[in-house]
Formats: sequence, C-alpha cells, structure tokens
Amino acid sequence: MRLTVFWQRMADHFGPGYADTFARDHVMAELGGRTVHEALDAGWDAKDVWRVVCTVMDVPGEKR
Repeated sequence: MRLTVFWQRMADHFGPGYADTFARDHVMAELGGRTVHEALDAGWDAKDVWRVVCTVMDVPGEKR
C-alpha cells in the first residue's frame, strides 16, 4: 500500500483534521508501543499499520 493511499484511508475514516492528530498521539501496543507515525518511521509497511488501525479502532469492513 502506498503512503498516499494509507493517508487517504486515515482521512476518510477519522476526518482530514483528526487523522494526523490520531497518528501522532495514539500509542498502540499492536505497533510495539508506537504511534502510527513512529511505526511508519521505524519501517513498518503502511498496509500492516492500516490493518492494526482497523483492528484497534474497529474500522468497518467497507473501509478496510
């Protein structure tokens, strides 16, 4: 998954204003105790990060 697609999905689910805030502030154990930004910076694949976000935040199937 390209980062542009990842960020579009984040914006679609959380809203354009909150997506980045969530990505900077919400620490998830499933990402090794990292935020979305930290996981991506650490080399995690965007698709894997999106899957974690979907699971943790209960993103509806049609948005996955």
